[in-house]
Amino acid sequence: MTKSVDFYFDFISPYSFLAYKKFKSLHKKNKIRINYKPILLGGLHKLGGITAPAFNKRKMKNMKNDCELVAKKNNIQFKWNEKFPINSLYLMRGYLIVDDKLKNKFFDLCFDAYWKHNIDILNKENVKDILRNSSIDENIYFEKIQNPKIKEKLKQLTNDAFEKDIFGAPTFVVNKKIFWGQDRLDYALDEYTS
Repeated sequence: MTKSVDFYFDFISPYSFLAYKKFKSLHKKNKIRINYKPILLGGLHKLGGITAPAFNKRKMKNMKNDCELVAKKNNIQFKWNEKFPINSLYLMRGYLIVDDKLKNKFFDLCFDAYWKHNIDILNKENVKDILRNSSIDENIYFEKIQNPKIKEKLKQLTNDAFEKDIFGAPTFVVNKKIFWGQDRLDYALDEYTS
């Protein structure tokens, strides 16, 4: 069996963005086998009875500062989004319906729009821009994200993550071992290469 890194993410997670940028840079050099696992972070927190840092003033202030430090240390362009937090439901469902050949572009554009360019990704016109730049048909996209099977799939992926004791994003799973947080990426990669 070929080893891989399962990467659980949500577009609203700044730490998922930072981990993704670092991962992407490392992947270019090492060709790491990555399985992206979209989850709805709000749903995961609800299942676990967790209050997200976004809803705690002190944690929120620290999180903003921390993300800026991590970004600077890793030479990642980062701008805290003024619309944080948002409900990422439609984009997370969207990741599930986008053609595999277009997933990477969609992934990049969603993350960059929110965490690099400070764009409101709940605004439908901004989402349409992302779709156009990803070569995704907006009519098909907006129709498919309402499909009950897609709604259920995202819910199931989130439930599956919870059942595996995953409680936040990003989380990496290698050899059934869980590594939580962007600062644990190196540990996950050590496991991957061992």
